[in-house]
Amino acid sequence: MSALRPQSLLETHDVTNQPPPFEDIDLFTSDLALREAVLRAGAGQYHSRLSDFGQRVGSAQTIAWAIQANRNPPQLQSFDRFGQRLDEVEFHPAYHALMALGLESGVAAAPWRGEAHGHVLHAALEFLMSQGEPGVCCPMTMTYAAPAALTQEPTVAAQWLPKIMSAGYDSNSCPATQKSAVTIGMAMTEKQGGSDVRANSTKAHRQSDDSYTLVGHKWFCSAPMSDAFLTLAYAKGGLTCFLVPRWRPDGSRNAIHLMRLKDKLGDRANASSEIEYHGAFAQRIGEEGRGVRTIIEMVQHTRLDCAIAPAAFMRQALANAVWHTRHRRAFQRSLIDQPLMRAVLADMAIESEAATTLVFRLAQSFDANPSNEAEARFMRIATPIGKYWLNKRVVNFVYEAMETHGGAGYVEESIMPRLFRQSPLNSIWEGSGNVICLDVLRAMIREPESVVAFLDELEISRGADRKLDATLDSLKDRLVQPPAETQARHLVEQMALALQASLLVRHAPPAIADGFCATRLAVPGATYGASGQSLDERTILDRVLPPA
Repeated sequence: MSALRPQSLLETHDVTNQPPPFEDIDLFTSDLALREAVLRAGAGQYHSRLSDFGQRVGSAQTIAWAIQANRNPPQLQSFDRFGQRLDEVEFHPAYHALMALGLESGVAAAPWRGEAHGHVLHAALEFLMSQGEPGVCCPMTMTYAAPAALTQEPTVAAQWLPKIMSAGYDSNSCPATQKSAVTIGMAMTEKQGGSDVRANSTKAHRQSDDSYTLVGHKWFCSAPMSDAFLTLAYAKGGLTCFLVPRWRPDGSRNAIHLMRLKDKLGDRANASSEIEYHGAFAQRIGEEGRGVRTIIEMVQHTRLDCAIAPAAFMRQALANAVWHTRHRRAFQRSLIDQPLMRAVLADMAIESEAATTLVFRLAQSFDANPSNEAEARFMRIATPIGKYWLNKRVVNFVYEAMETHGGAGYVEESIMPRLFRQSPLNSIWEGSGNVICLDVLRAMIREPESVVAFLDELEISRGADRKLDATLDSLKDRLVQPPAETQARHLVEQMALALQASLLVRHAPPAIADGFCATRLAVPGATYGASGQSLDERTILDRVLPPA
């Protein structure tokens, strides 16, 4: 939050040529691409709600909370002063304020409360919240995705879903029965396996009351103060999914030991931990031996958020870059009026709008999934494609935005270092790049109908652009038979570019769509602004932020 009337006339010099703080901005209304994407996906009735949320997320107060939550990272409290186990994490009050802001606004609950176009609404809220402080979005995402798994065990779902759908936040450390709202975490990977969850060693022992006790460890458990965790362990029937609450039914603490918190590159406001189960109480979700199949629907939903996040980071980075260059002068002109700077920013604006357009098409398919098999098939293959591609693009994108600020973007008072540290996270979470690309290949082999649904989506745009038509022809030839694993990244990249181009030529202004096809489907430049193509820069940049 900016200080009140700081002095700019100093004894040795005057402070001039500095941009005003980028705060108290309605992050929804000021983002034309976002507004259009929400309307196009059928959720235009939420404009006022999203504008209200956009104002709160873009406020000076929320920005101050984000700074405080990152400067005061969570602290592990293993024991109390008497030596009794606590296994709790202490957060700065700003973290709790941010959690309340997002959850009470419906980030996690929206799709499960019967609201029309609930996944699109969730995507818009998540897109905005990720710009306010992405660290708190991790527990929100897991809570949002958990019902997809919990509904496979109706008795357990009946206990937990009403508290997820309450759209509230209760930070008290107490049994869920005493709370009106809960959060759900995940604990899947182990030291020896990582993404290969079938290499897990945690064991589940069935009890006489059909509950289970778990013994083992988890290498990554994000948001360890969640009220319960979805986890995988080996029962007699094989790898099985379980829900592990932080408290036992009798009101005692469950035997989940927090061994240490991860010291991470970014995501510093959020806690990630290593845990051990010492005979922890657990409830089975789904059948024994079908743990991966049970959890996969939840993973699909978290992967949607792993695509939303980089698109939101791009938007936040671009908006800050345009704001800075619009208000900063060099060589007798505003930075944004320098021809090469305009070329870079316009190229970045195309990338950002393409990302936004893609993630809201994905969210739309999640809403259509239950009643439309073609949309379900498209969703299953397009979600990992979007997750892979946007995360490969975001890190360099944020760096370019940082560079537009010069040295001012490299110091911690700026948002840019925090955004840069955050940018690689979602590529690693829920499957790194190779894992995602191999998942796409497996989907093509096991469910060739998903490839048909994907191509049908692309063919809608046939005839709109010659470069896109050529790309579609080439891609159809390559999709006849899945390629060797070594070609998986290149194929997924081409599928992502074709999908973005297809969506843009249908929905974006010609300046954006033509610019994308010219600079991405032809031979692209190695960096932003290096394609050598002539772009309608003024039209493109006027869409980023309303002109001052």
